[in-house]
Amino acid sequence: MCGRYAASRRPEDLAGVFEVEKWEPEETLAPDYNVAPTKEVYAVLDRPLKDADDKRPVRQLRKLKWGLVPSWSKSPEGAARMINARAETVHEKPSYRRAFTSRRCILPADGYYEWVTGKGERDLEVEGKKKRPRKQPYFVLPADGSVFAMAGLYEFWRDRTLPDDHPQAWWVTCSVITTEAEATPLAVAPEEGPHALAEIHPRMPLMLTSDRWDAWLDPARTDADDLRELLSPPPAGLMRAYPVSTAVSNVRNNSPELLKELEGPEEGTLF
Repeated sequence: MCGRYAASRRPEDLAGVFEVEKWEPEETLAPDYNVAPTKEVYAVLDRPLKDADDKRPVRQLRKLKWGLVPSWSKSPEGAARMINARAETVHEKPSYRRAFTSRRCILPADGYYEWVTGKGERDLEVEGKKKRPRKQPYFVLPADGSVFAMAGLYEFWRDRTLPDDHPQAWWVTCSVITTEAEATPLAVAPEEGPHALAEIHPRMPLMLTSDRWDAWLDPARTDADDLRELLSPPPAGLMRAYPVSTAVSNVRNNSPELLKELEGPEEGTLF
């Protein structure tokens, strides 16, 4: 799954990486080292500009809210539970299938966090001596330091309780598409700990390699079967993972220190 990630790159840098034609400086977000559900995040998408005579799709960097609200929803309640869409079923689930064929985006990140229950903690849990095991967080990112381009969907929702001219009358929300975690060895693995992403968690965000960006963002591609071919996992051996401080487990913590690599799991969270 993807329940927390880091996104610290500047919008001008993202614009260069993704060949963005349009972004609004007033939508600039501060670097976020602990992105949690319902927060505002950057998304790259291809869409005609609002009120423009030219209806061609324009690549934009937009500010969206993480946690998808389907257009037909009566309220935004439950958005925090719709932060992920499974690649295997995204084409058929009512909440996602319309967005899948017409509103796809890329959610740029540095990488994502995932938590592993330490072996010692698991043993105590099995013995019934501890009900809530302490988990060791890991940061997962491209081994070459490039942008982690997560496949995403976005949707528009109209808040009918507000007038048309209200700045919050329209919500634009998004979801991360996830897939089965790689069972092949990591490109760089910690000496003590997991050596494959599947050993950390059975799911992971679907990373799009740059050769798929244009096809994924193209709104003219609407055939579900054709689009499903783009959901295949990237080549193995592109990722690395390392342990980070358990401070990231508290959403109130937000600093570059959260990305600092530890020499090994913290005490009490041994893998």
